[in-house]
Amino acid sequence: MQLVAYQPDIAQNLGSLIRLSACMGVPLHIIEPCGFPLDDKRMRRVAMDYFDLAQIIRHTSWGRFLDFRQSQPSSRLLLLSTHASENYTDFAYQDNDILLLGRESAGVPDEVVEASDGRLLIPMQSGARSLNVALAAAMVLGEALRQAQLVIPAKAGIL
Repeated sequence: MQLVAYQPDIAQNLGSLIRLSACMGVPLHIIEPCGFPLDDKRMRRVAMDYFDLAQIIRHTSWGRFLDFRQSQPSSRLLLLSTHASENYTDFAYQDNDILLLGRESAGVPDEVVEASDGRLLIPMQSGARSLNVALAAAMVLGEALRQAQLVIPAKAGIL
């Protein structure tokens, strides 16, 4: 299981995704450019002490990420989208799925939608526009890990 942040706009959300990645033991891919300066010092600041626990892979462009995808032929790229029709809880996940998160401000362009193998929706109340991208990632990743029975070693404590 892997997470992908497509050109993230908000540094704090990227920090939350890094923390999620570290705590759940899943790699996080960051497709650049980001909507804020992204260097190791800034990324360490937003990720706090979770930076060293996370497996972060940076891609300088969508094309570079697609190059990486060629090394993952059996994986599926699953886009979380407010325009999707398939409920994320009704989807059958596999352990090598890649969950793709769009930009907070604009989602993803058509070429990214077309490259996805599935599009998943988190149902919301009428009139609600969207969830925070890190919160949406946590919901879908939790369901995907549960279904794929990928167990995270238990550790006592509440954050």
